[in-house]
Amino acid sequence: MNGGVSQSSKPRVHAVPMIDVQGDRHMTKAQEKVLVAALCGAVMTAAAAFAVQPAMAAGYTVETPARVSGVAGWDNLNVRKWPASYSQQTGFLTPGAQVWVERCIEVRNSSDWCLVQRNSTKGWVNSRFLTPLSN
Repeated sequence: MNGGVSQSSKPRVHAVPMIDVQGDRHMTKAQEKVLVAALCGAVMTAAAAFAVQPAMAAGYTVETPARVSGVAGWDNLNVRKWPASYSQQTGFLTPGAQVWVERCIEVRNSSDWCLVQRNSTKGWVNSRFLTPLSN
């Protein structure tokens, strides 16, 4: 005997698929969790593979000054890290501020986004809030 427990008294565990009376297979909770995790991973991988990264979007060079317009006097225009409204805010521009527009990208079914700079603030803004200044 080994510590008062004989080898024959230990329960034996077998990995047996659960089958009901009609012969249908069922998953254990642990198997369900593994399947759900695998499916979530597959969906996220597929979504990332098909996502268009901002740097890969079609664009055009502008190289011109512009003024922030269409923003309420009490509000600011958010400057973003990437050309998307959900992107991290890196700064802001006040209404009427003059900026240098480096380039813009085309966004299907939406306004274009432009890479702008004013002093140390550089990032992306929606083009509908910019009015080009005549040279």
